Amino acid sequence: MGIFSRFTDIVNSNLNAILEKAEDPEKMVRLMIQEMEDTLVEVRSAAARAIADKKELNRRLDALDREEADWQRKAELAVTKGRDDLAKAAIAEKQRVSEAIAAVRGDYQAIDDGLTQLNDDIARLEDKLGDAKTRQKALIMRAATATKRLEVRKQLHETKIDDALVRFEAYERRMEDLEGRVESYDLGRSKDLKHEFVDLETDESVEAELEELKQRLTHSSQS
Repeated sequence: MGIFSRFTDIVNSNLNAILEKAEDPEKMVRLMIQEMEDTLVEVRSAAARAIADKKELNRRLDALDREEADWQRKAELAVTKGRDDLAKAAIAEKQRVSEAIAAVRGDYQAIDDGLTQLNDDIARLEDKLGDAKTRQKALIMRAATATKRLEVRKQLHETKIDDALVRFEAYERRMEDLEGRVESYDLGRSKDLKHEFVDLETDESVEAELEELKQRLTHSSQS
């Protein structure tokens, strides 16, 4: 048993609803197409058997029609010869054949109606199959397009990450260069007692000049 358990399940199915619920729509379409093709083979086989049955019934009807006509001829002959007994027997046989003809014609009509239905079913199934095959091609194209877009976006994303890392490393390198330049000025200098007093005297001189500047500016603002 495949996706569809009966022919009516296939021709009445909503492909859109099935594909929307499927985890792998492309795989689902392939399975649906296989199921439809198998069902189409079965329906065509049934139609072929129905056609063969119709031909056989036609042959039987022709034979019965000839037999009925023959018994009619015999009944008429018996009457002309004054043989009512034979005429009655011939008429009885003719009636038996007439009943057989009616039964065969009933079977023929039933098969003909069934063949008409099979023909309609085949047409509907072929339409559904064509729709599924069209969707299969579209899904394959969509899947291929989505895969390509995903690869492109993935590459762009990785490129942006790489660029960001390169910029960060360059910035980090610049900071290291600046720090190196600062530290290079301290090379060869020793903090002996003489230098410490020089620095102290320099600080006092700067402080004195700063205080003088403040007083001058204060005096200027008051005058």
